[in-house]
Amino acid sequence: MTVGSIFLPDTPNSIIERGHREEAKRMLQKVRGTEHVDHEFQDLVQASEAASKVQQPWRNIFEPRYRPQLVICFLVPFFQQFTGINVIMFYAPVLFKTLGFGDDASLISSAISGVVNVVATLVSIFSVDKFGRRGLFLEGGIQMIICQIAVGALIGANFGVTGEGSFSKVEANLLLALICLYVAAFAWSWGPLGWLVPSEICPLEIRSAGQAINVSVNMLFTFIIAQGFLSMLCQMKFGLFFFFAGFVVAMTIFIFFFLPETKNVPIEEMNRVWKAHWFWGKYIPDEALIGEDP
Repeated sequence: MTVGSIFLPDTPNSIIERGHREEAKRMLQKVRGTEHVDHEFQDLVQASEAASKVQQPWRNIFEPRYRPQLVICFLVPFFQQFTGINVIMFYAPVLFKTLGFGDDASLISSAISGVVNVVATLVSIFSVDKFGRRGLFLEGGIQMIICQIAVGALIGANFGVTGEGSFSKVEANLLLALICLYVAAFAWSWGPLGWLVPSEICPLEIRSAGQAINVSVNMLFTFIIAQGFLSMLCQMKFGLFFFFAGFVVAMTIFIFFFLPETKNVPIEEMNRVWKAHWFWGKYIPDEALIGEDP
């Protein structure tokens, strides 16, 4: 992270806020790959000027006009944790050992799922601007649902409610493959997009509050899931995977109906997207649309 930050350029927004408009315009031209950025640059300047007049981001984010951002900055990190991913990532060796894998096999299986997580995250980095946020969210959600139901059914068929049983070698390999597919689905959808989308939808005047809500909710439910998992596993056994699958169904439905596509939408023009949405449009006043043609 430290080495990467050396090569990380400033955004045009941050350069404008520091008063270097010509430098910001050059950066925007570099990002877009064209010199014809006058209209977008003017929108950035207007958005920055409007944001500089705002003094109370926490009070503002609770206004009706920011209802889409408030809801999504809360629900996306909440749902992200209730995919059950941290159950796998925190407790993979314990989980695999509980399911009959030996000590060495448990660690190796955990390492395999970790490698899958890294590789699939790279897939997201290179594909998110091609397939869009909604596409990855929906595909990842469907894949996670299928994998979680299959894992729950496989464990239930072999261990039942008593927790006694064992896997054959074929079944153990199938279980590992299903968990890896589940981890991959998360890593190219809800994993990175759970951080990307909230940062894309909050205008400058509420960004600090929106990001604070996003991070706080994420950390809070990370703690809750981590503390409660072992007790839930003991009580619910294979039903735990159905429990998380139910949440993934709910969150996939939420994305389908309530999250518009944000690919290639400048942050200062997000209000146009909300205004055109079937549900959120009623919260966005006409004067919130920056850069409207007269």
